[in-house]
Amino acid sequence: MKLQRRHMLGAGVAVAAAGAGVWWAERRLRPQPVLDGAEATFWQSSFDSPEGKPLAMAPWRGRPLLVNFWATWCPPCIEELPLLNAFHREQSPRGWQLLGLAVDRVDAVQTFLKKLPIDFPVAMTGFAGADLSRSLGNPSGGLPFTVVFGPEGAVIHRKIGQVKPDDLAQWAQLA
Repeated sequence: MKLQRRHMLGAGVAVAAAGAGVWWAERRLRPQPVLDGAEATFWQSSFDSPEGKPLAMAPWRGRPLLVNFWATWCPPCIEELPLLNAFHREQSPRGWQLLGLAVDRVDAVQTFLKKLPIDFPVAMTGFAGADLSRSLGNPSGGLPFTVVFGPEGAVIHRKIGQVKPDDLAQWAQLA
C-alpha cells in the first residue's frame, strides 16, 4: 500500500512539474504588453542600412508595417526569410510594408544578403535590437520576433518565434 502511494505521489509530482514546464514555456513565448512609449520611440528611431545609409522610421507610418527582428546566426530566422519575402511581394501592392531589423553584425548581414538577396529593406540594430524588441513585448529578446504595426502606428500584433503562412494570411487581413 505504501509503495502504491509513493508511485501515486511520484506521478503527481511529475504531472505538476510537466504542467509547470509547459506554463513557463508558453509564458516565455507569449508576447507581453508593449512598454509605455515604445511605439513612439520606434517611430522616432533611425537605423542604418547594411550599406550605412540612415533609414528613419517616421516616413513608414501611415501604412501597415511588418517588422521582423532576425539574425544570420538564427536558423528559424533564415528559414522564414523566403516566406517574408513572398509576403512582401504579394502584399506591397496592397499597401503593406516590410522591414527586416538585423540583430547582428554589419559584415555578417552584408555577406548573407549577397548569398540570399531579399526584396524588402533591411536595417541594422546590432545587439541593441534585443532591447528594442523587449520594449515591444518580447520578454526574452529571443529571435525571430515579428511586430505588426497598423496604419496609425500602433502595434496590432506580435509573434515570438518563426512566422508561418497562416500567421501572414491572418495579418494580411488586420490592416
